[in-house]
Amino acid sequence: MATNQLTQRATSAASAAKAGGSRPQGNTSKRGFASMDPEQQRRIASEGGKASHASGRGHEWTSQEAREAGRKGGQSSTRRSTTKPA
Repeated sequence: MATNQLTQRATSAASAAKAGGSRPQGNTSKRGFASMDPEQQRRIASEGGKASHASGRGHEWTSQEAREAGRKGGQSSTRRSTTKPA
């Protein structure tokens, strides 16, 4: 039954896309962070960072922490053997 519902949704979505869709193209929404201009996003993000540091929950990177993070960023998340099994 779940498969039938998924098929119906996919079919109706495809039909809507062919008919022009129900959503307008482009960024026409007036809601949400992504719809704001970049300067307004930066201002709001900056306020959040300042509030975080003012409350004592902000994080200040030491040079050692930054060095370790940079080293870890260049490594694979799982260690793989470079030799092939026999």
